[in-house]
Amino acid sequence: MTDPMADLERQLKPYRDQVPSFAELPADGLARAEVTHLVERLAAAEEGTWREGYASGAVYHGDPEHVAFLSRVYTAHSQSNPLHPDLWPSATKFEAEIVAMTASMLGAGHAAGTPVVGTVSSGGTESILLAMKAYRDHAREVLGIAEPEIVAPVTAHAAFDKAARFFDMRLVRVPVDESFRVDPNELASALTERTAVVVGSAPTFPHGVIDPIPEIAALAAGRGVGCHVDACLGGFILPWARRLGYPVPPFDFRLPGVTSMSADTHKYGYAAKGSSVVLYRGRELRQFQYYTVTDWPGGLYLSPTLAGSRPGALSATCWAAMTSIGQNGYTEAARRILATGASIRDGVAAIPGLRVLGDPLWVTAFAADDGLDVYQVMENMGRRGWSLNGLQRPAAVHIAVTLRHTLPGVADRFLADLAASVEEVRSNPGVSTGMAPVYGMAGTLPAEVVRQVLTGYLDMLFEV
Repeated sequence: MTDPMADLERQLKPYRDQVPSFAELPADGLARAEVTHLVERLAAAEEGTWREGYASGAVYHGDPEHVAFLSRVYTAHSQSNPLHPDLWPSATKFEAEIVAMTASMLGAGHAAGTPVVGTVSSGGTESILLAMKAYRDHAREVLGIAEPEIVAPVTAHAAFDKAARFFDMRLVRVPVDESFRVDPNELASALTERTAVVVGSAPTFPHGVIDPIPEIAALAAGRGVGCHVDACLGGFILPWARRLGYPVPPFDFRLPGVTSMSADTHKYGYAAKGSSVVLYRGRELRQFQYYTVTDWPGGLYLSPTLAGSRPGALSATCWAAMTSIGQNGYTEAARRILATGASIRDGVAAIPGLRVLGDPLWVTAFAADDGLDVYQVMENMGRRGWSLNGLQRPAAVHIAVTLRHTLPGVADRFLADLAASVEEVRSNPGVSTGMAPVYGMAGTLPAEVVRQVLTGYLDMLFEV
């Protein structure tokens, strides 16, 4: 078995060698042309993997014309900061309309006269953090719950763990069934008088399946608690999948019990990285997300999100992406992604030794038969250029289909490489290289040991 950390260092070294390293500021600044050249060299070295469709998720559009369009918009608003709406009123226009367009897409018109409101955030994690912070403060100040709890399936995003840790809440994890969906009865049994919010995913990040949101929302409404639907991954696919005739169950504000949602504009909304939307049924809950300070010598301070200053250019590019693509553009993109997702799902299921988990639409997770190391399959795919996501409990791998995978030949190349990678593992039993040992150990070692390994990896990323 090779040393996984040594492998990681070898992977990082070529990129660090592409340009000079700086452990301190240079005495004299480099010429702008030289800096531009160095940065572009790094970008060119990294571009091939995602542009040719070798990456799971990560880059969701990637067409050169679209990237150039967003870059032009970003340049025009590179100095914009929504913290100063008097200087950049355009930033408030962009963000208000991003929220309104996303809310409309996610059933705001069916919200029974209650306005669906929200804010723009830096990504799905922040959207989830903001929502959980709002539920915590609402529970404490309105419901009188001193120690509010989050009830969520084990498959709900790790951002809910982060929110619980950051905001001193207890996270109650509920198991999923053989289809990898949460059982509403299990959720019901986990609710207590301390429950502030119940969580469902549309779809889950690991397996790409949609939790039974109608049942979860009804349960939450019946118990008088909040219901957050994490649609970070599916918010900009599922509405159009429904339009295309796919069997998408209700999952948004059409359900009276849904009180908040998160949806990532920088995924299938095709905005530049660093934008997401969190939505609430009614203004009251959103106000618990805000932060205000009234007695600071620096003046009155108010912030709608975790950050103070924010890059208005990202909101401008998000608005530009949404308005330039439109409903028909998103529908066509979803059609291509869903068709490719079905092709990959069926192709994976046909490879001997692999099995698809659940019934995904475009995020296909697969596990391996006993005796076949699925993590080594992932490692072998990595040597063929693929960047896939490793899962655990159970051991599995997934690919999130994007527009890059809908290019001619990409899906066929993936399936051919996957079949070859499986055969390679089958022909070399017991061989474990690269990151495969790390994933293998994670399921058997104490959590603290795994935490130390992961912490060491993060430390490595910040070394010059």
